[in-house]
Amino acid sequence: MIRVLIIEDDLRIAEVNRRFVEKVEGYEVIGIATNGQEAKDQMEVLQPDLVLLDIYFPDMDGLDFLSIIKEQFPTTDVIMLTAAKEVDAVVEAIRYGVFDFITKPLIFARLQQTLRNYQEFRQKVSDWKKDTDQISQAQIDELISRTGQKKTTETRAVKGIDQITLDKISGFLMQTQEATTDLVSKETGISRSTARRYLEYLVAKGDAIADLSYGVVGRPERVYKSVGRQKE
Repeated sequence: MIRVLIIEDDLRIAEVNRRFVEKVEGYEVIGIATNGQEAKDQMEVLQPDLVLLDIYFPDMDGLDFLSIIKEQFPTTDVIMLTAAKEVDAVVEAIRYGVFDFITKPLIFARLQQTLRNYQEFRQKVSDWKKDTDQISQAQIDELISRTGQKKTTETRAVKGIDQITLDKISGFLMQTQEATTDLVSKETGISRSTARRYLEYLVAKGDAIADLSYGVVGRPERVYKSVGRQKE
């Protein structure tokens, strides 16, 4: 089992994250810390394999604590789960060697894929250590790219996501300035629930963004935009 410590100041979010993590086979959450002192104490006592860490805390800076983890607990890996999207914050986290950086609101499929990649990463390192104390350039390249998988392989690993359908929806989204679940459903011939699942998957991957459109009456509706189009 991969032992996980969640460091998150909002206990409700921490509990949601715990449930998400424990849905993935091979993981167990061994602790939740909601402030700096709890985080330090639990790191020392529990010695987790993996930490899910936020940046924003009332009593500490998450990036500063990330540097402490890397200095004092070098065998512990870190995944950032945070609402922080500033370029400097992301770059600094990457420089400190986080395994992944996932923005909130958290999509389970996105976290699930990262946790599976992390499992494969650990298994490959373990297997290579058993075989030899030397490592090839190909294996080094594979470690640096986490698991060396291509995007299509990652897509297949997520239950219910078909690459052809995904490409069709992604292409349609790039052609339009914005699209709702209803519009995608009508134009592609798939159900609204299926369209919503694929659109949320694109958001989770970072290939699209979602916003709320408030009409004159009724409930707000989610509107999806292609990141590629935004950059253009």
